[in-house]
This record gives sequence, C-alpha cells and structure tokens, in this order.
Amino acid sequence: MASRAEPPGQRSAGISYQALIAQDRVPPPAPLTWENPLDVPTVRVPVLRYTSREYYDREIRELWPRVWQMACREEEIPQTGDYHLYELGPYSIIIVRTHDGIRAHHNVCRHRGRKLCDFATGHAASFICPFHGFSWNIDGSLRTITSEWDFPHIDRQNFGLTPVRAELWGGWVFINMDMNAEPLADFMGDLPRHFDFWPPEERYVEAHVGKVMKANWKLVQEAFMEAFHVITTHPQILDGIGDENSQYDAWDNFSRAITPNGTPSPHLKRQPTEQELFDSVTMRALDDPPNPEVPDGMTARAMLSAGARAGLQKILGTDAVIADAEVSDSIYYTLFPNFHPWGGYNRIVYRFRPWDNRHDRCLMECYYLSPFAGDRPAPAPLRLLDEDTPWTEAPELGLLAKVFTQDTFNLPQVQAGLEAAQYQEVVLARYQETKIRHFHHLLSQWLPD
Repeated sequence: MASRAEPPGQRSAGISYQALIAQDRVPPPAPLTWENPLDVPTVRVPVLRYTSREYYDREIRELWPRVWQMACREEEIPQTGDYHLYELGPYSIIIVRTHDGIRAHHNVCRHRGRKLCDFATGHAASFICPFHGFSWNIDGSLRTITSEWDFPHIDRQNFGLTPVRAELWGGWVFINMDMNAEPLADFMGDLPRHFDFWPPEERYVEAHVGKVMKANWKLVQEAFMEAFHVITTHPQILDGIGDENSQYDAWDNFSRAITPNGTPSPHLKRQPTEQELFDSVTMRALDDPPNPEVPDGMTARAMLSAGARAGLQKILGTDAVIADAEVSDSIYYTLFPNFHPWGGYNRIVYRFRPWDNRHDRCLMECYYLSPFAGDRPAPAPLRLLDEDTPWTEAPELGLLAKVFTQDTFNLPQVQAGLEAAQYQEVVLARYQETKIRHFHHLLSQWLPD
C-alpha cells in the first residue's frame, strides 16, 4: 500500500515555529516546545480508501467496533438517568449516567432487536422496548420480561443489555465496543500530559454545531489536519498566518500541528505591515468597526496576544500566566481515529464520523469548549445542519463559519474527483501532510492490506 520514505528533512524557508516562539514576550508552556517529527513510510494512500463501499464496510466491521472514540461530554448527562445516543454507521450506543457512574450499552433490545431509545438525548428511569415492553435498568441489568412465563429459557442474570466500555478523560466520555480493548489511558499515551496546561474538564460547551458533508469522513477530517491548503482555500488570511511555517509532530496514537498566527505566510512576495498582519488575523467584516492601530514598536503578534490575554484574565484571574502562543496560535491535535481537540486557549474541538451509513457522507462537528468563572454553564445543544445548509446558518461559530464555507466548497469536489480518478493512489507531502501520513499509517495497522 505505502511506499517507503526517509525521515522528512526539508522545511519551509520561513522562520521555524520554535524560533518564532523564542521571541514571544510571554514564553510558551513546555508542550509547545516539544518536537517529534514523523518517520513512517506512508507517503501514498489508495484512492479506494475514500471511494470504496467495500473499504467502508471493512471500517465498520474491523475499525469502529474496536477503537476508542469520543461519544459525548460528561456535562451532557449531568443527572442519574440522563442519557445520550452515540451513533455511527449501523451502531447505536446509549451513554447513561447511573448511580455508580457513566455506563454504555448497545441501543438494542435483547428480545427482537428493536432500538430502545429513539431520541438523541433524554432521561430514563429504565429502558423499555416500545415493541413488546421488555425493560432494562439503566445499569443494563434486566428489569422485566413481558409474559415471563413464556420465556423459561431466558437466564435473567445473562440477559442484560450488551455492554460497551465507557471511560473518561478531560470531561469527555469515550466508548469502545470491544470489552477486551486496552484501557483508554494506554491508548491515549502522552496526550493528557500535553493538556495538563489546558484541562478540558475545566471548560464548558459554548457551542456545538454539526453539518452533513458530501464526502468521506477521512477526506473531510484531513482538510483540518494541515495548513497546506490555506494558500488557495483561505487566501484572505495569508498576511497573518505562518501556514508554511507550521510545526508537525506525531506520537503513538496522536499527532499535532501548530500553525503560528501574527506572522506572515512565506508564500507572500511582500512583507505586510504589522497593521496588515493584525487585520488579517482578526478577520474583521466590512461593516465592523475598524481595528485599533498597532503602536509603533509593537508587533501584531504581541498586540493580538495582549488583547486575548486581558480577556481571559477576566475569567481565569489576573494571576493567570497566559503565553503569547497559547492565545495566538492554532494548536490542533488528532487522536486516532477521529477526535481533534485544540490546545492553548483556542476553543475548537472537531469530531468526524460516517453519516447515514454511507461511504460518501459524513458528519463534521465543531465544539467550542470555553473557560468559565463560577458555576458551569449548561452545555449548548447540537445545531445540526443538513448537507445543503451553509455553515453561516450557525451564527454561534462567528467568523469560523465563513472559513468552513470555503472548505465545504472544496470537499465535495475532492470526493467527486476521486470517484472519477483514473489513478490508484493519492500522494502526500513529506512534511506539511505529516498528520495525514501518520493517520494512514495507523489505519494500515488496524486494517492491513
């Protein structure tokens, strides 16, 4: 499947990320100084991974039932009996808070197979099948059998709901349908150590928007794993984004990219002024008030950081030490196979999964995970956009919705192009597509050719 490659050696001629943050007024926390360049052989990926129903069916059989995946936030099921459905392909999982913590079960009646819960969220004292009335306690144990006299062959102790493993990290609930899978902590490796500086459990869901995308789930998530596409997909931000200066790293089951902001793209033929840098990063709309002027002797990056820091300190306290990089840069992680939390004080978290059990449709979700002071605000409910509704119908995403619209314009055309392609493999960049190479290297281990 993959041709062999040497460790990446070529980098952009622009300033390296480590050299850039060494100049910041408030130095970065340790995780942003860590480097782990990728060295795996994958530089080509079969087109059939995106276009083949047979390959999709393999993922459904051999990947999704065995791998850890983020299902919901703990705060979405705060009370005993609150439940949330996590659905992917043919699978439907109930995540429920019980008196003994959070548990998960397959959303399938053990009698004749009807789904027990029809709604994405809810509250239940027990799970009662709407077909024949068999019921189970929220911990999965059998509660009642309708006409029990007619089922002498059922062993009550072994007729509970089919269990699913549920474990927690950072306020997120992860599930694994394989009851013999390695613990979540082992699967995540050192990822939690990276987030010690930005604990996700200390944030709340300020926004949650999902959109059905006309493309394979892998194809869509890969568009959010690199900054290589910025030059042509988002040219309006080139003045203030170091797209080609991004740093890419990978460890075991997770990878990371860091794209600096408040620094110009190496693709530019000119050097933008500090004011142009600042205006590019803030992405002001035409009808917005003008930006403040960048004072003489101050950089756009420093000014951007100072403004964001002041806003956060109103929430976190004036003693909070907030580095320039934590508020300026895009720090985007991927935990295999489909969970994308961002580091620093950027609020973004992505999740991508198949939709409607189709290989050419997926659900892309964007959470805004925000710090708060005082009592935790209630989590925002999911706003679900269909495939023909633009991201701009989700005003809670702000300017990011316009950026997503540019990505959405490309992705169905990539899917259509690959469906028609007369070649067998796509070719990946050695460095700037590091995260994609790492993802497919891991996927090859789960689904060997």
